[in-house]
Amino acid sequence: MLAFAIQFRRDWLCLMRSLDDAVNPLAFLFLATALFAIGLGGQSERFAEMAPGVIWVLVLLANLLSLEGLFRRDFEDGALEQFVLLAQPQFAAVLGKVAVHWCASGLAMTVLAPVAALMLNLPLWVVPKLLLCLLLATPALSLIGAVGAALTLGLRSGGPLLALLVLPLQLPVLVFGVSATLDETAGLDAAAQVYWLAAISVLAVTLAPFAVGAALRLSVEQS
Repeated sequence: MLAFAIQFRRDWLCLMRSLDDAVNPLAFLFLATALFAIGLGGQSERFAEMAPGVIWVLVLLANLLSLEGLFRRDFEDGALEQFVLLAQPQFAAVLGKVAVHWCASGLAMTVLAPVAALMLNLPLWVVPKLLLCLLLATPALSLIGAVGAALTLGLRSGGPLLALLVLPLQLPVLVFGVSATLDETAGLDAAAQVYWLAAISVLAVTLAPFAVGAALRLSVEQS
């Protein structure tokens, strides 16, 4: 817990000094939602049908937008080498670093999601289930994305490769999230999808930090 708290505090202070990294994904989510609302021309029936898929896809893309900078600053100033060598236990330190990313992206987008839902005319009774699913799913998006960000860290143009690595692994989250929201909209029970999202996040918390640590060591050794 001490290693987690120290790393979380350090990365949180770094984030507060450069808020652009936190604001950009949120701005993308808001502007893209507004463009979809304008493009559909105010047809509320189409809004209700498309809203769940649109919101989840935009959350996935906004999360992807924030991943490339997850380790980049520490890699460029040499702090990542110290992190790889000295962080003990590395599992907890990695979780602390990813937790800051989740707070700035996944949690923040969850807070913004009701605004996006209202802009796309999603029924109000669906919003609580949408928020629950996002809270359960976004940690998995950050953890899976952290593995891809660590693997592509040493590449000059790692963005396209990062997307190719991460998106196939994040598709189950998208499928279960959209399915749960659609079922809730239709008045059906979405408990199974919620449990699957929780299970994916638990699995990601258990395995992803070890994969991130190994990928960071590989990237530092090759730099």
